[in-house]
Amino acid sequence: MSILNFIRNNSRWLFAGGVMTFATCFGQTFFISIFAKQIMETYTLTDGEWGSLYAIGTTASGLTMIWAGGLADQFRARVLVTVLLAMMSVFCIAMAFNNSVWLLPVVIFGLRLCGQGMMFHIAMVSMARWYTQTRGKAVAIASLGFSIGEAFLPLVVVILIAIIPWQAIWIAAAVLSLAFIVLLRALLKTERTPQSIAQSTQAVGMGGFHWTRMQAIKHPLFWLLVPMAMAPSTFITAVFFQQVHMAEVKGWTHSEFVALFPAYTAMAVVTSLIFGWAIDRWGSIRLMPYLLTPLAIGFVIFAIFNSLLAGLIGLLFMAIMQGGYSTVSVAFWSEVYGTKHVGSIKALTAAFMVIGSAIGPALTGQLIDIGYSFPDQMIGYAVYIMAISGLTYYAVQRFLRK
Repeated sequence: MSILNFIRNNSRWLFAGGVMTFATCFGQTFFISIFAKQIMETYTLTDGEWGSLYAIGTTASGLTMIWAGGLADQFRARVLVTVLLAMMSVFCIAMAFNNSVWLLPVVIFGLRLCGQGMMFHIAMVSMARWYTQTRGKAVAIASLGFSIGEAFLPLVVVILIAIIPWQAIWIAAAVLSLAFIVLLRALLKTERTPQSIAQSTQAVGMGGFHWTRMQAIKHPLFWLLVPMAMAPSTFITAVFFQQVHMAEVKGWTHSEFVALFPAYTAMAVVTSLIFGWAIDRWGSIRLMPYLLTPLAIGFVIFAIFNSLLAGLIGLLFMAIMQGGYSTVSVAFWSEVYGTKHVGSIKALTAAFMVIGSAIGPALTGQLIDIGYSFPDQMIGYAVYIMAISGLTYYAVQRFLRK
């Protein structure tokens, strides 16, 4: 089936997936960190203090994901997204009106749980469950919603901050979240694969059976893969979280830096579509060990060069990793462990991913406070990323080689 026919025949569910991933944006680091300057001024915080408070809220959301993520195996996506977007709206309002620094981690917790955590989790689990032979294409297309938000929201918000109070933008985000409830409930009135049918059409994992979460965590393969699951969110999050600092250190304006984001997103989209095709042809297991290498290259470029062109090239290498990983990882967990319990297993990997996204801002912020700029830190991170790639290669060869 050609990609156009695939989209035409599945437009309702693919569009729903895209709306779900776009709706995660208000809880994603790239969006929240646009307001870093305003938040630090409002609450009188240093880079390290803001990063630590962000890490507290994010870590709490990651730990909650261990339990909450399993709900994707028990409830329909239509029900879950309704609850999550209503909660998202409440926390967006809280971000706009909160005046207490002590409540700031609670607000971050809610935004991160509903956005990066659960909403994205449900979107990806739905694609993995609804599609088997064309899972790669489905995941790649659904992820376009997030990519569109990542490309254009920073530019729009930076422009709006100069015109209206930053709190008004969060109120608008709350209204949009409520609007997405209406749209998604209409799109998901009929889900592609009803649960009664899905029980007989589940794809098995390694060894030819369906792995439960308890079985997965008792096997050494899972723990060998955890560093790989955490690395992209740790370091990509750090880049977006420290975008204001990065621009200042490099001698760029914030507007110049965020103007590069559409190119980053375009590359990520193209790469995700290419990897979606590659998954359907060769499978995700063969691809996984090599995905982090472009991220390491991008960090080396950021560490060594200061021109805006070098910043663009560094972002493009990061985008290659992001586009590939966002598509391959979803199919990978389903291919390794099967789809019957993929919601609860992926919830655990998503929890580690979210915790990784807490570590990045906290670690980089503390090092900035003691005198090491983010670019100064990046060579060390690049070495660590390549070590994780080697560990992932070993795990795949040891346990998944056919």
